[in-house]
Amino acid sequence: MIPVSFDYLAPTTLDEALAALAEHGEDAKVLGGGQSLLPVLRMRLNAPEVVVDLGRIEELRGIREDGDTVVIGAMTTYADVLADATVTEHIALLHKAIAEVADDQIRHRGTVGGAIVHADPAGDVGPAVLALDAEMVIAGPGGRRTVGAADFFTDLFETAVGEGEVLVEIRLPKHTGWGAHYEKFVRVSHQWSIVAVAATVRAEGGTIAEAKVALANMGATPLRAKATEVALTGQPATDVAVREAAASAADGTNPPSDLNGDADYRRHLATVLTRRAVLAAAGS
Repeated sequence: MIPVSFDYLAPTTLDEALAALAEHGEDAKVLGGGQSLLPVLRMRLNAPEVVVDLGRIEELRGIREDGDTVVIGAMTTYADVLADATVTEHIALLHKAIAEVADDQIRHRGTVGGAIVHADPAGDVGPAVLALDAEMVIAGPGGRRTVGAADFFTDLFETAVGEGEVLVEIRLPKHTGWGAHYEKFVRVSHQWSIVAVAATVRAEGGTIAEAKVALANMGATPLRAKATEVALTGQPATDVAVREAAASAADGTNPPSDLNGDADYRRHLATVLTRRAVLAAAGS
């Protein structure tokens, strides 16, 4: 289908973008990499009067270190993240999750910030930033504010980014030396996850000193497997110990039922994939 007509704006600064959003209000839509919005427009599931393209705002791109934090601009593409040595060294989990996003064409156009704001519960970026305890910096008419990943994803396809606001950057605490793995279960390659698990582990002498585990498509938002994290702490990185801890991975979740599997199937998958992800992250 062909989208309905709309006005197109391409600001070159963040201030210009915020001014455009303030002027047009709920009649405007923000365009990041376009991998989520353009299909919606083509299917006429949304018909904005104005599209504000952030693609020319250079201050929203790039990866840099800020002390113990890696900062990624919201308009940084997946491909740029995958090619960056800082990401590989300090936040390996994000690299592993993004490596599972679609194909090369999508990764060269899609943006990290766009995926986060789109907030598809089956997406690959959400659980990674959640497990890494990321913070999102949001700019709006009242200035900038920072929201932790645990509070950023609010509901199905909804986030803390409000009307007239723009996600500026993602701040991720360094997890240097932590093992990481992203385990994704799909029927066909490049599909949205049926269930996926993002795990990063700090091991000391064969013992799990600390573990962070997040789940995709096990509810309306990405979810932390808190019970499993607690159960893993202090345990040996063995199949028996990790299997026992992973048994609680689906506790408190509310997975969907659809053609790819019902809720109980997804709960079972979550325990299996968590065991695999944690063992791989721990190097076992």
